[in-house]
Amino acid sequence: MPLLPKPLILASSSPQRKKLLAKLNIPFKIIPSNVSENTREKNPRKMVLKLALKKALFIAKKKKEYWVLGADTTVVCKGKIIGKPRNSKDSRRILEFLNGQKHKVYTGVAMVLDGGKTIFKTASVTRLKTRKLGEKELSSLAGKHMDKAGSYAVQDREDPFIESVDGPLDNVIGLPLDVVKALIQKSKKSYFSLSSGKTK
Repeated sequence: MPLLPKPLILASSSPQRKKLLAKLNIPFKIIPSNVSENTREKNPRKMVLKLALKKALFIAKKKKEYWVLGADTTVVCKGKIIGKPRNSKDSRRILEFLNGQKHKVYTGVAMVLDGGKTIFKTASVTRLKTRKLGEKELSSLAGKHMDKAGSYAVQDREDPFIESVDGPLDNVIGLPLDVVKALIQKSKKSYFSLSSGKTK
C-alpha cells in the first residue's frame, strides 16, 4: 500500500495489532492510549466503536500532525459481552462459559485525522465455535492469555480452544486489515479532497 500523506500512529500496545498493521507496509509509530475501557454501552458493535474512537481521539488531540488508528475487540456469547479476564480465576470462569459454545468477536476500528476534525470508523464481526474441553485442558489454558478478550488466542498454535472460524481471522486477533485499508482509503480521499479545495 502506498505511503500515507500524514504519518500514522497506532494507539495500541498490542503486539498482535502491531504485527498485523506491519503487513500493510506503512510506516507507523506506536503510542498506547491507556484510556479506561469501562463503558455502560450494552450493544457490542456500538461499544467497540466507541472505545476504538476514544483511544484514537486521546492520542490524536495530542498529536494533531498525525493520523491515529484506534481499535477495540470484545467477545459476545449468549448475549453477554466478555472482555479481558481480571485474574486467573476470572480467566477460568470465562473459558468455562465459552467452552463448547458458539460466539462472536467484534472489533471496532477508528481513524482520526487532524486532531479529531475528521473521523472514520467501522466494525467487523467473526463467528466462532469452541471445542468442548475437559477440566484438565481448561486448567492449562486458564491465566495464559490475560491480555485478550475471551481469555484465548486464536493465533496461538498451542491453544486448542477454537474449533471453527467463520469470518476474518485477523478480526479475532484484534485488527481486521480489510477494514483498516478501507478506512485508509477514505482518509486519503478526504485529505486530498480538502487539499485540492484549499488550492482553489
